[in-house]
Amino acid sequence: MTDPDRQHALDTAETVDATAAQAGAVPGLPPDEPHHAGETRSQWRDIWRQFRSHRGAMVALVLFVATILFVVVGPYLWTIDPTYVDIRARNSGFSAAHPLGTDQLGRDMLARLMAGGRVSIAVGLTAMIIAITLGSLIGVVSGYFRRLDAPLMRLTELFLALPLLPLLLLMVTLFREPLSQNFGPAMGTFILIVSAIGATSWMQAARIVRGDVLGLKEREFILAARSIGTPAHRMILRHVLPNVLSPIMVAATLGIATAIITESALSFLGLGFPPDFPTWGRLLYDAVDQMVMYPWRVILPGLFISLTVLCVNYIGDGLRDAMDPRIRGR
Repeated sequence: MTDPDRQHALDTAETVDATAAQAGAVPGLPPDEPHHAGETRSQWRDIWRQFRSHRGAMVALVLFVATILFVVVGPYLWTIDPTYVDIRARNSGFSAAHPLGTDQLGRDMLARLMAGGRVSIAVGLTAMIIAITLGSLIGVVSGYFRRLDAPLMRLTELFLALPLLPLLLLMVTLFREPLSQNFGPAMGTFILIVSAIGATSWMQAARIVRGDVLGLKEREFILAARSIGTPAHRMILRHVLPNVLSPIMVAATLGIATAIITESALSFLGLGFPPDFPTWGRLLYDAVDQMVMYPWRVILPGLFISLTVLCVNYIGDGLRDAMDPRIRGR
């Protein structure tokens, strides 16, 4: 290219850049991604944008929030005591005084569904926190430290091989009485249930986190940080944990559903909370004897359990898609 041609090309490029600047565009950006003044690109904003595109996850999020409001705000609007016994109103159907009827002791079903939902969701959240914390700790340590990998994975496989329900029944049988004496029947049972579920459901999270850490610790930025002498604890806290947050959050959402189902199964077997402490599983257990004559007593708590678990699963599915950089196109 001759000097006049080169000068003409430079003048043309400067003219294009000046035109783009006057139009408010930034040179170098494609036309379909305009730059907005003062707007910074955020990873969490990208995740939320991708999550909103998942219709099933958005519907599930709305229903789950509505369920939370129902069990948390509902008792302030519907002030009937869920443990109040009114023998004269026993086995009544739908009415203005009792919109969802009463049970065999005359207790209001709407109030008991609200109270039972608070307990069931609280058990699910607390047990999930225990399981995710324990599973993430074991997964990160096992994946990062090669010497601890084999013994920790053998321990994980041992817990996976144990039959879950008999183990839970054994723990409830052994520790229910001591905890009830020290903390009271309701709080003692709550501590026992969430500890038992959390201690027996951390294995899947540990294996998922370990697999991600094994691939992550061979990445260039990890090797570079290690080459400058970064200590192991700082490496884990600043480089490893932030990059395995996505599978941890997805496993957490699925862990809530597992904990709710497990608590409901224990309560349905009569090994959960006391009879005067309602949960959705306990409502199912109390309604079994008369389910032929009063089927709504089984349908209503079963519907809430199924709806909550389905919503949590869809939210987890949406988070998994939103946190995958390949799906976000990044």
